[in-house]
Amino acid sequence: MRIGLVGTGRIGTFHSAALSRHPEVTSLVVADADPVRAAGLAARTGAVAAPSVADVFAVGVDAVVITAATSAHAELIGRAARAGLPVFCEKPIALGLPGTLAALAEVEAAGTVLQLGFQRRFDAGYAAAREAVRSGRLGRLHTVRALTSDPAPPPAAYLPLSGGLFRDCLVHDFDVLRWVTGREVTEVYATGSDAGPAMFRAAGDVGTAAAVLTLDDGTLATATATRLNGAGYDVRMELAGENDQLAVGLDDRTPLTSAEPTGPAAPLKPWPGFLERFAPAYEAELAAFIEVVRGQRANPCDGREALQALRIAEACELSRRERRLVDLAEVSGG
Repeated sequence: MRIGLVGTGRIGTFHSAALSRHPEVTSLVVADADPVRAAGLAARTGAVAAPSVADVFAVGVDAVVITAATSAHAELIGRAARAGLPVFCEKPIALGLPGTLAALAEVEAAGTVLQLGFQRRFDAGYAAAREAVRSGRLGRLHTVRALTSDPAPPPAAYLPLSGGLFRDCLVHDFDVLRWVTGREVTEVYATGSDAGPAMFRAAGDVGTAAAVLTLDDGTLATATATRLNGAGYDVRMELAGENDQLAVGLDDRTPLTSAEPTGPAAPLKPWPGFLERFAPAYEAELAAFIEVVRGQRANPCDGREALQALRIAEACELSRRERRLVDLAEVSGG
């Protein structure tokens, strides 16, 4: 199988290594808006560097992996759809609903495959939590707590392009909340704080955010995020039911220190970032994409799934701005 990869930044570099190792990938063609960067990655991985992004679609690839800048996702998805090519794309499809819906319309009109990169669906802990909920082991679920804490903020120039903390970061929590529980969010109340570095205020963004979400069966969920967790990268989910409770992401690398005299000590090597924490999940989602392209499995995360997570993020941003409860029905789903 010949795969084209567009975007050779940090996540593109990581994905190119995983694809190069996959036994079904016989050739990898990489491209970037910066041809020099693409050539450098090709030299390191044994891939072929295309002279331009357009050339990826002209060399006879069987599928495309999109890891380019967010602003390019929708256009590249549309180009692949028109070429009849299956696509794996890192989230998001687009930063807003109109661009997302337009790209989905192209994919659906072409009848092609679009798999979105919500890698937590392929993490062993989240998969175990899903099974515990679906099997009834926890009993009736009443509370879910989700959090994502980055150890340091991104560059200031990234913030205005990110879509904000709810769309860029917490959208992962919203997606996996739906996936684990099998329920839909019906209403949200969200807030955020821009205290800390001035770059958040300059970008109209927040460095820390919190949302209360009501699910369609009455389960209550909270989702919090921050860009300023100096202890390390911390991603967890706690699920509490009437019979039992379960935690995802609680291990000997979780950057959390107990205040109890007999509690566990601080981790010797906390998680530094998302690539390290979710490395096996990233590999698994690409392996799943190859199986989808080969017709060996159903799409595990299609564009409509990504749309639902974005709707929750949009509702949270609306709630933050207007300081009110927002019903998901207010946010169009196409």
